[in-house]
Amino acid sequence: MFESLTEKLTGALRNLRGVGKLTDENMAEALKEVRAALLAADVHFKVAREFIERVQQACVGQEVLKSITPGQMIIKIIHDELVRLLGEGTTELSATRPLKVLMVGLHGSGKTTSTAKLGKLLKKKGARPFVVGCDVYRPAAIDQLEILAKQEELGFYADRVSKDVPAIGGKALETALEQNADIILFDTAGRLQIDLELIDEVKRLRAKVQPDEIILVADGALGQEAVNVAKTFHEALGLTGLILTKMDGDARGGAALSIKSVTGVPIKFVGTGEKTSDFEVFHPDRLASRILGMGDVVSLVEKAQENIDQKEAERMAEKMRKADFNLEDFLSQMQQVKKMGSMQSIMGMMPGMSGVELPGDADKQMKRTEAIILSMTPQERRKPQLLNGARRMRIANGAGVKVLEVNQLMKQFEQMQKIMKMMKGGNQKKLMRQMEAMRGKGGMGGMPGF
Repeated sequence: MFESLTEKLTGALRNLRGVGKLTDENMAEALKEVRAALLAADVHFKVAREFIERVQQACVGQEVLKSITPGQMIIKIIHDELVRLLGEGTTELSATRPLKVLMVGLHGSGKTTSTAKLGKLLKKKGARPFVVGCDVYRPAAIDQLEILAKQEELGFYADRVSKDVPAIGGKALETALEQNADIILFDTAGRLQIDLELIDEVKRLRAKVQPDEIILVADGALGQEAVNVAKTFHEALGLTGLILTKMDGDARGGAALSIKSVTGVPIKFVGTGEKTSDFEVFHPDRLASRILGMGDVVSLVEKAQENIDQKEAERMAEKMRKADFNLEDFLSQMQQVKKMGSMQSIMGMMPGMSGVELPGDADKQMKRTEAIILSMTPQERRKPQLLNGARRMRIANGAGVKVLEVNQLMKQFEQMQKIMKMMKGGNQKKLMRQMEAMRGKGGMGGMPGF
């Protein structure tokens, strides 16, 4: 997320990184570019102006530490101000149990999916979530929520006959408590635009179930419109938090950077993709680091801990150390990496790599690689030397690819095996020559980690 903003901000600050002394001239020029980058990202003009003013004030008379350059100091100041803009600290949901959460928003914002995503995230933390379909105008929304609830093993309630939303909410609450649920998520109806009827219905549901949290699900790609929507809902309902969705694309980011400052309502979660696992707790400090191209190692480690089996990782490391690594092992490793998200999102969390653009088909290439290996027999995966011309033709037909792609994969795999043997043998010079040769040929294609 925020690739364009990251590129423009790092470009604006690049000239300051090496300066020996901050002057009014070089600082003014850099901050002018920072302001332009914020406005281009659709940040509210008043928010952008106040941000620059605070950075300027913080820089005036700032004592530069001997261990860092003036350029590094201003980058730290901008980082701290970004954290302040996004909302300092991670805002957790209320600790009340049972916790009742009203999910509100416009039609098309991803509200129903976000309800299931939030339920899944809370379940992973040990809660017993229960989701309620209160959108009586769109049967498909109730069906979607039911399917997702079954998929993630969440409690579920809906009434496809009644149109009395407060009554549905009251009955659902009773059912949830009978089933010992400790978090109840109410998925309310949305509209294409805010209207009095929508607000009135949510108010009546609020009066009936007495929610502890009222969370607005807003489309982060809408920019300033998302801010206006949040402001209107907050004035009518008294929001306690926000979920920004569709943050996986290169959204300009204006909503995330403006919404807390304009509305005073904290962002609590962000949706970063279509899968139910593509959902994160919002950490302002981590996002600020990613926006400035500094990566987000903490989130990367957390994702790895959540998605990668520790015993499997240790077994794989041992096999690689012994240079005893076959295609079955490689398939297992690739499937573990896939659980962490897209390759571009993983790159964005690595320090200094957020501006690196992977080929648009990087994830598709990984899927093709997986399909090729899955088209092999277990014996072929364990003993790649068995793959003669006829077998490769059969594998290509099974994976729906050309024989050339199978040959390329096998050549890359052989190169990887050579590297492992060099690592085992401690031949560092030969290893470096091999790595340089591979870089010159474009790396290891669909192979994670290369």
